Amino acid sequence: MRRIRYIHQQPGWPGLTWLAAEHAAGLTSVRHRQGRLLGQMEGLGFELRNEASLTVLTSDVVKSSSIEGEELDPDEVRSSIARRLGLDAGGLPAPGREVEGVVEMMVDATRGHAMRLTEERLFAWHAALFPTGRKALTPIRVGAWRTEGSGPMQVVSGPMGRETVHFVAPDADRLPDEMRRFLAWFNEPSPLDPVLRASLAHLWFVTIHPFDDGNGRIARAIADMCLARADGTSDRFYSMSSQIEAERKDYYLQLEHAQRGGLDIAPWHAWFLGCLERAIGNAEMNLAAVLHRARFWQHASRYSLNPRQRLVVTRMLNGFEGFLTTSKYAKLAKCSTDTALRDIQELVVHGLLVRNSSGGRSTSYRLAVRITPPPG
Repeated sequence: MRRIRYIHQQPGWPGLTWLAAEHAAGLTSVRHRQGRLLGQMEGLGFELRNEASLTVLTSDVVKSSSIEGEELDPDEVRSSIARRLGLDAGGLPAPGREVEGVVEMMVDATRGHAMRLTEERLFAWHAALFPTGRKALTPIRVGAWRTEGSGPMQVVSGPMGRETVHFVAPDADRLPDEMRRFLAWFNEPSPLDPVLRASLAHLWFVTIHPFDDGNGRIARAIADMCLARADGTSDRFYSMSSQIEAERKDYYLQLEHAQRGGLDIAPWHAWFLGCLERAIGNAEMNLAAVLHRARFWQHASRYSLNPRQRLVVTRMLNGFEGFLTTSKYAKLAKCSTDTALRDIQELVVHGLLVRNSSGGRSTSYRLAVRITPPPG
């Protein structure tokens, strides 16, 4: 008799179960916070909503890839998303193929959340993730389910050489039937709340692990698709992937517990709801940052900033690390240090930059926290 080690080997799989009453309070709390956040965003106006959505989508793409050990340039990601949404990408670098592929998948999942999820759509997402057909130097079977030739599909985390195996996915010969059942469930009408559908879809897809690579990112895109349906909008104002990345260790622990348990996935649902509520809580702080940027540019619009100044200020408003110096400015704006110093001094006079207390060669500047008109 075959030893049962993982959830997909349980009799009755994929009949996952839970008691609705166990999650009623958590679901109500999440839905309340979702509604409150969406109400706040609705009151911001078109431009600020776009800025907030752009910021969140950028974080979602960067952090979802980071969970899998793929580090993307946030500026390239922001540039790619802005262009796809028809927003200003001035001063941002042109994105590479890898960035474009991840962004294409995430934007399609959220902007096209009402569309059916099909085998062809998943294959297109997977091909977008691996535009060269490789991960580093390793060939990847792109736009198709994995095969037996790939060997047992282990779900691991951790650095190369010290990986932790969390579970082993179903054999490749099961994949056509497994994915047929999953897609039929996903596309059929259901009374299940979309938030719980996001939780269930995430766990179910990760369990099947149908591709050679990229399964985690696609699972999170599918969950975001469900959450966009729950919100009733394609605009994203909170990032589940960012919160999962912040709780990465617990995320893999919860996946492992779910895989090694029975068909009752109540603990997984409880963790997912809690993680989502924390993501929404963090979004409220991000909203404050968006409002600050809006006030900043409203004040800056009084002055004729040159392209170099706009480029550097934009970088500082979007995750610039450390303080600004003339040498950093010159490098970012591709100008001489004399030009950089003149530009910086103008920004100080306008009240957009503040000089730090240290002087001499250590002279540095920071963005003004409170935007007030300069005297005179």
